Amino acid sequence: MTDIKTYIAENQSRFLDELFGLIRIPSVSPRPENKPFMKIAAGYISELLLKAGVDHSQVYETPGNPVVYGEKITDKTKPTVLVYGHYDVMPADPLDLWTSPPFEPEIRDNRIYARGANDDKGQMFMHIKAFEYLAKSKKLNCNVKFMIEGEEEVGSAGLKDFCTKNRELLASDIIIVSDTTMATEDTPSITNGLRGICSFEVEVTGPDRDLHSGHYGGAVMNPVNALSKIIAGLTDHQQKITIPGFYDDVEIISDIEREELKKAPFHIEKFKKSIKIPDVYGETGFTVLERIGMRPALDVNGIWGGYSGEGTKTIIPSKAFAKITIRLVPDQDPDKIAALFEKHIKNTAPAGIKVDVKYLHGGKAYVSPIESKGFVSASLAYEKTFGKKPIPIRSGGSIPIISDFESILGVKSVLMGFGLESDAIHSPNENFRIEYLHKGIETITWFYHYFAGVNS
Repeated sequence: MTDIKTYIAENQSRFLDELFGLIRIPSVSPRPENKPFMKIAAGYISELLLKAGVDHSQVYETPGNPVVYGEKITDKTKPTVLVYGHYDVMPADPLDLWTSPPFEPEIRDNRIYARGANDDKGQMFMHIKAFEYLAKSKKLNCNVKFMIEGEEEVGSAGLKDFCTKNRELLASDIIIVSDTTMATEDTPSITNGLRGICSFEVEVTGPDRDLHSGHYGGAVMNPVNALSKIIAGLTDHQQKITIPGFYDDVEIISDIEREELKKAPFHIEKFKKSIKIPDVYGETGFTVLERIGMRPALDVNGIWGGYSGEGTKTIIPSKAFAKITIRLVPDQDPDKIAALFEKHIKNTAPAGIKVDVKYLHGGKAYVSPIESKGFVSASLAYEKTFGKKPIPIRSGGSIPIISDFESILGVKSVLMGFGLESDAIHSPNENFRIEYLHKGIETITWFYHYFAGVNS
């Protein structure tokens, strides 16, 4: 097993060439015009899997974007690992804030800069290379299946249907995922919890056209003003969400969990400095890490309407819009929260406007037991690679399909992330350290070793 370091060193140039080829495909799922690129990316990954050593690979069409499947069955009596990842990425906007073109990967200071370098092309790629090493060196002691989708950033609707229809094909003992971050660069960690999510678009309509603000101002409700009031009222002075019934099912954080969370490395001044903010902000009575990983949150992701060009244009806009997401915690049901949200928005809207709420997608929170065989195997693998035992952490992010895997496929997932908060995922200048690309490949390789041993 010690040869994995040599294999990475001997093949690192080829690895980067292959990864860069994938990154150059602008597989931006939130934009329908990019659909042709989704098929190109799926085909590219299928070829990577075949070259890595799977017995066969197939691109499955779905109502949305394709799902790539591949497998290598070594012995049906041995444990089966299902690898999940996604090839779709977020839009690269605003483009003017990128130092280099987002879909032309560039290495600076031993980091790969590009959209998807980390989330999730880079991290998913590690699994293909770890498998490649084990398959070619004949050290693979597990059956391996790959399921790589193209809709994670828009809710994974097609994958839910794919899993429901292909339960037997996807049968496994554990699902491993690399789409999360570590606590710090020198503190390995395994994510054992994810927040759920509800995503909405709110449209506010006033007059049937833009109006002269001098002729109508003061007599007609302005949709931008109305939307601002609605959004401002969604939280109170303690930063609690004001939607009636919202907290009814929120998991209560135990004192033991809160004490354990304090062991995670966190320096508030370093945190503020890293994102250049004067102070932190959030729900009264909870620490920053509790707010991020264990409590719900509501955020406006975008708001627009009226005139925003150079100079002035004195109008009352006809419409205003906002994108809003709510992060959920265990026991909250996204469909229930979506209904409560829509009812509250419409109940609090001022007179003189029409409000439409579009529920874009949702997913439940997920918690993985740290005593499971998969988690223990991952912990041993991190310790082997990083030289220290990883700590379990709850992430504030969401991967909605993970909770669906458990309900549809009946299998737990282990979240083996190798990113860092400084990697700027979803932001301009997203990046991934080459060192952690290599460490990820090495750690995943050791995971198979320990998981086969734990289950033998």
